[in-house]
Amino acid sequence: MSFPELRAALTGQILLPGDEGFDAAAQPWNTTVAQPVAAVVTAASVADVAAVVRHAADAGIQVVAQPTGHGAAGGIDTAILLRTGQLDRIEIDADQRVATVGAGANWGAIQAAAGAHGLTGLAGSNPVVGVTGYTLGGGLSWFSRKYGWASDAVRAFEIVDAAGDPVRVTADSDPDLFWALRGGGGDFAIVTGFEFELFPAPGLYGGRVMWPGERTAEVFALFQRVTADAPDELSVWFNRVQFPGAPAMVGLDAAYLGDPERGRALLAVLDELGGAVSDTRGEIAIADLGTITAEPTAPSPSVSRGELFTELGDAVLRTVLDEPVAPLIGIQVRHLGGALARARSGGGAAGPVTEPYALYLLGLGLPHLIESVRQRQDEMVAALSGSLSGRKPFTFLNASESAAAAFDAPTLARLREIKQVRDPKSVIRSNFPVLG
Repeated sequence: MSFPELRAALTGQILLPGDEGFDAAAQPWNTTVAQPVAAVVTAASVADVAAVVRHAADAGIQVVAQPTGHGAAGGIDTAILLRTGQLDRIEIDADQRVATVGAGANWGAIQAAAGAHGLTGLAGSNPVVGVTGYTLGGGLSWFSRKYGWASDAVRAFEIVDAAGDPVRVTADSDPDLFWALRGGGGDFAIVTGFEFELFPAPGLYGGRVMWPGERTAEVFALFQRVTADAPDELSVWFNRVQFPGAPAMVGLDAAYLGDPERGRALLAVLDELGGAVSDTRGEIAIADLGTITAEPTAPSPSVSRGELFTELGDAVLRTVLDEPVAPLIGIQVRHLGGALARARSGGGAAGPVTEPYALYLLGLGLPHLIESVRQRQDEMVAALSGSLSGRKPFTFLNASESAAAAFDAPTLARLREIKQVRDPKSVIRSNFPVLG
């Protein structure tokens, strides 16, 4: 089947290089990543997805699904880029506490729908992030300390397999594939929708408190104090921020899932430090979870690096606190633990995270800054090597890394075996292939 034949088989749109709108359609969320592809298909239905996979299998090329373009890593020059953003249905069964969503739904829309019923999904910090790639990669939520990975909450996947057949996958129907899809990435099938568990949201309290950069050591000491005995319902992140042309800042982001008055009491300790230049703490609607960090909601250039801390010792204090942030714009330490550290019966490939904290380093991906940003990230990781486990969350991977960095050896071996059995011709390719 040629591309013209594929075009005739679709109800959605196919764009080829040179077509008007092709470059914009192929652009990933992180505009630093180059992503030339053979074609871009915007699917309007599951039948479109199946047609694309069958075409790719016949033609000996690969399909890469990106509902929103988050997590792109490049290296897909000869592939068909499949956009599933139009498959964005959201249905909430409040009685059963279950969401049924399409592959194109984003967390902002899901949280708005669930929050109307006093429920929440295991959403991250940015409302425009798509639910599919996030969940296939595990999904590190504000509420993961209480309920684990977002992938742990999945009850069923709707997929198109490597043969181009629509299939429903559950723990009973296909335990191996179900396990792999829960945190192993998108290398095994094209997900067109899924069902996942929702959780009670009796209230949400949180926000961001910022201080001048010279208060960094005091704020980090407060962060350690708060997280030392925080209940699982509370997540706190430490941030050093240095935007070009702006003064250095340091702050804490926090979210407490439960009675807002209890959250207010737990975070009242932040008032002891004094001298804050901004403070957004307050009761928050579930639909407005993304306002805590107020991250960009439009494509932008960035270079990131994620790691997992085994402990916060002297090397961490020297490297994270004492050295300048620039040429980075952000150094973040997230408190983990809680349900993330506990093995869950029937859990997926994401597995437990025994490391108590995560590190996230962010810089602008502008041409004149990329080299210095990457060098600074490499230097920091080298200085911190004795305090890092070497593993990292799948969704923290950057374009220079591989899926192997996210899994221990037995998990990676099992994922590779499942890939070879389910997709021996590698028709389907994730942003971070397990065989890569």
